[in-house]
Amino acid sequence: MDIEVICTGDEVLTGKIVNSNFAYITQKLEDYGLAARRGVTVGDDREELTRAFRQAGERADVVIVNGGLGPTVDDLSQEIAAAVAGVGLVLNEEWMERMEAFFRRVGRTMPPNNRKQAMLPAGAEVIDNPIGTACGFGVNIGKAVFYFTPGVPRELMRMMEEQLLPRILARAGSKSVIVLKRFHSYGLGESHVDQMLGDLESMVPDGTLKLGFRAHYPQLETKLTVRAADMDEAQRKLAPVIAEVEKRIGNFIVARDGETHEGVIQASMLKRSATLALVEDFTGGQLAARLATVPGMERYFLRGVVTPTEQSKAAAFTLRGVTLEPIPSYEMAEAMAEAVRKQVGCTHGLAVLVGLDKKESQGGNHSGTVCIAISENGNIVARRSRLTGSYDWIRLGAVEMGMDSLRRHLQGLPIKEATDFERKAT
Repeated sequence: MDIEVICTGDEVLTGKIVNSNFAYITQKLEDYGLAARRGVTVGDDREELTRAFRQAGERADVVIVNGGLGPTVDDLSQEIAAAVAGVGLVLNEEWMERMEAFFRRVGRTMPPNNRKQAMLPAGAEVIDNPIGTACGFGVNIGKAVFYFTPGVPRELMRMMEEQLLPRILARAGSKSVIVLKRFHSYGLGESHVDQMLGDLESMVPDGTLKLGFRAHYPQLETKLTVRAADMDEAQRKLAPVIAEVEKRIGNFIVARDGETHEGVIQASMLKRSATLALVEDFTGGQLAARLATVPGMERYFLRGVVTPTEQSKAAAFTLRGVTLEPIPSYEMAEAMAEAVRKQVGCTHGLAVLVGLDKKESQGGNHSGTVCIAISENGNIVARRSRLTGSYDWIRLGAVEMGMDSLRRHLQGLPIKEATDFERKAT
């Protein structure tokens, strides 16, 4: 099947915003055994959009158009789609009522220009958008079916998962099911995991299993995609492969499928009726921000303290017999983890400290010592390692290492297990 993706908008064409929607669409297609043959980006220009739609309708079987469904004058997708399909625009009364009800729920009066979002090409199939005012729609242009999607990422993702993929798979004539299993890991690089798992596809000899990776430092996503006649067969094929992945990289897996690292930590904390306070310095509150994104985090995450200097550390905590140095030591991290735990009165204290060695900094490359300590009711475990790279690289790595150390401790795993990203561990 020939699939094309057209992304619209001047801000996308000029690079004012990163086109993450295109990456999401193509990756999601690949997850389900499909692939985009080509991608086109077009600005908010009637002539260029008309040309792009006509050309795509001549050469593709399925075209996914992203963007241009808003209420403003530069949102042109409905207008151009109708013109190229040779039909008029008609008001979809059902979607108009949905929009009016949406605005009533949020206590607002619908602006008159939102009516534009309910004007669709005659005969178009409405594609539901349960979290926004821009409905998607499908229309035939040339030999292709066009699926129009909103530019808001979370709306696109919901529509792609629930509406578009089933339609595209059905159009491809797939009578089989495709199941995707994902493992999110920290500490192992893509090439390393490829070496560890590269033979797994042979465990399903009919060639219906695909292994893939997506690196997004500091995590790596490992994907298993299997095609089968039905769900039971898919699960039978996947079960031994999943077991092998768990066996080979198990300790490094931080989350599975739709889970997140921070969500797994929260679940472990709540299961133990535990509470947490943390202190961080160079990471500037990014660790606290990660944990705070999970709904319900207030049930376990009681406080986050940022102490970027020795003076702020001394002001925040009483640390008797501990020398505060720019390069953190085990003694510093352990004392601060216990101090924040006692100060807040919680079960767990976490300290994530980073010191940059200015003597080893060259250009944009730096060397940072990361020291992490966890106090659980006064019983302390700690690790110390070195990360090199840009400030952002070290900062991201320290945040993930701090979270990973906490996850491992809560799951009864060793926190001192060297990663591929460390210069050395001590």
